[in-house]
Amino acid sequence: TIDVFNHGDMMRDFTYIDDIADGTVKVLDRIPQPNPDFDHNNPDPASSHAPYRIYNIGNHTPVQLMDFIGTIEAALGQTAKKNFLPMQDGDVQATYADVDELIRDTGFKPATTLEYGIGKWVEWYRGYKQLG
Repeated sequence: TIDVFNHGDMMRDFTYIDDIADGTVKVLDRIPQPNPDFDHNNPDPASSHAPYRIYNIGNHTPVQLMDFIGTIEAALGQTAKKNFLPMQDGDVQATYADVDELIRDTGFKPATTLEYGIGKWVEWYRGYKQLG
């Protein structure tokens, strides 16, 4: 049985590991520069007076939680037992990665579809657990 919070009315951004690896490789050769206009009174968390750069690497496509569960069910060929629960304190209904700066600076845009990524994960998991 899986717990499904907010009765499944949630949106999340799911990212395939190959997209994370490819995005990381794309930023490795980019030497970050300090931001000479960095304002300590109004800081931008993506820059600093120190030389670093933060990029979101994600699929930038929010998916309904029930669609995600349905995709896993289809890939496994079985229906999950679901325990529908209310929203947890502190949780948010929707999140997704803003990859605009990653695309701007590297030209890279994660693009693995949910169906492909889940299918590959199920294939790997079955092999890893020797489930056939």
